Amino acid sequence: MRLLPVASGGPGRGCLRGLPVCSPAPLLLLLLSCCLGAPGLAASSRRPNVVLFLTDDQDEVLGGMTPLKKTKNLIGEMGMTFSSAYVPSALCCPSRASILTGKYPHNHHVVNNTLEGNCSSTSWQKTQEPNTFPAILRSMCGYQTFFAGKYLNEYGSLGAGGLEHVPLGWSYWYALEKNSKYYNYTLSINGKARKHGENYSVDYLTDVLANVSLDFLDYKSNFEPFFMMISTPAPHSPWTAAPQYQKTFQNVFAPRNKNFNIHGMNKHWLIRQAKTPMTNSSIQYLDNAFRKRWQTLLSVDDLVEKLIKRLEFTGELNNTYIFFTSDNGYHTGQFSLPIDKRQLYEFDIKVPLLVRGPGIKPNQTSKMLVANIDLGPTILDIAGYNLNKTQMDGMSLLPILSGSSNLTWRSDILVEYQGEGLNVTDPTCPSLSPGVSHCFPDCICEDAYNNTYACVRTISALWNLQYCEFDDQEMFVEVYNLTADPDQITNIAKSIDPELLGKMNYRLMMLQSCSGPTCRTPGVFDPGYRFDPRLMFSNHGSIRTRRFSKHPL
Repeated sequence: MRLLPVASGGPGRGCLRGLPVCSPAPLLLLLLSCCLGAPGLAASSRRPNVVLFLTDDQDEVLGGMTPLKKTKNLIGEMGMTFSSAYVPSALCCPSRASILTGKYPHNHHVVNNTLEGNCSSTSWQKTQEPNTFPAILRSMCGYQTFFAGKYLNEYGSLGAGGLEHVPLGWSYWYALEKNSKYYNYTLSINGKARKHGENYSVDYLTDVLANVSLDFLDYKSNFEPFFMMISTPAPHSPWTAAPQYQKTFQNVFAPRNKNFNIHGMNKHWLIRQAKTPMTNSSIQYLDNAFRKRWQTLLSVDDLVEKLIKRLEFTGELNNTYIFFTSDNGYHTGQFSLPIDKRQLYEFDIKVPLLVRGPGIKPNQTSKMLVANIDLGPTILDIAGYNLNKTQMDGMSLLPILSGSSNLTWRSDILVEYQGEGLNVTDPTCPSLSPGVSHCFPDCICEDAYNNTYACVRTISALWNLQYCEFDDQEMFVEVYNLTADPDQITNIAKSIDPELLGKMNYRLMMLQSCSGPTCRTPGVFDPGYRFDPRLMFSNHGSIRTRRFSKHPL
């Protein structure tokens, strides 16, 4: 299948409509002054290309990278692996919105996976899509931009433009309707629907994404740099592996780490409601899910290998930055929660991040604290765009990737989530009250309306700390010293130094109201940090507490 661009008439567009040669559009030449290429490149050098692989629900803590041997060899060993990479919200749509906008959820206003939570809503389309980093790459830097795979969970909804809607910023659009599937799905191809069935050779989505990505590399313009975002369904449910991989990992089980199948003592009530020990059927279910998740990732490994080999064959690999990451982590039995994400713990908020590209030395590991809000600023920095012109909360990773010395970096990030709960009782769990959701298996609920929390995740030279507050009647607080307790078993909120607790509370309030540069101010353990206890109090003398937004739109 030969790819066609979304529309003709923009900077450098129209190059694939049967034309053998395409010269740069005049407007594109004027835009080059805005995007002069990554620092350190010679003036005559062609601006780098960028490829972003994004998986769905792939954890880092529980061994999610283990099946991806080729990916680790081709990206991680040829570049840098980040050992402290996080998402600002452990759920698909808010996290993906953060990648695209470079913003924390309180600034892009996507709070969950529903239209009402701003996931691919008309409000998102009007206020955020015009300012995503792909939109800037295309309009201001003259990049060809290609998307294939899962976009946002509610993309394609009739109430938000249907599949005809193609977000601003994409030259080539090959997007999945709504949530991840492997067969029997519909794609929007530049705004036109195409249904797929269940024939492996032509319909298996991960392979379809590989093929259309290779097509793009064959038919794109050679006069302009390109950005590709390839967003796979794996390892999201329904965990349907390719036929050749369905018998792999038969002796693999979910890790029995220290927080597996134990009661979440001293934790938020939602964690405490999980039944311990788990039933045998729940354990069998999560073990099977864990195995199938790994099986689906083998096709992702093939996709990565195919694309990198094609870039090498066309001579473009050495001028291409390649990123590999996930939208959130996952858990399988931790604190007796069977399977899901959404929680504040490392297994749900920590993700893989591997990067290779020009000027990045091989076989490096960075312990710097990074988040997916940094991907947009990094890619724009690679393109040479002035980041001061954006409203992004994140930081460019380019200084880390290029090995800059004496680098001043952040020591904390914000994690925030707004819980989802149903106003009616779940008919499959009649004993449960309204207000909970995702109660499976065995009526163990993974979410609730007051599972609304915000955290400061801190990693500094001396501290490895997480401080979290819940928006509930208890005003519940969880604090973990991950140096002494990496599995986050013991909540030390009642035993930690009250002065430090006050500083973390204040820092959390500052981060939850930050925007752009104020999201990058010194953290509690940074030399430049300043704490004024008077700011902890309102004008009436009462202690200030963070107000969680109930109306994101």
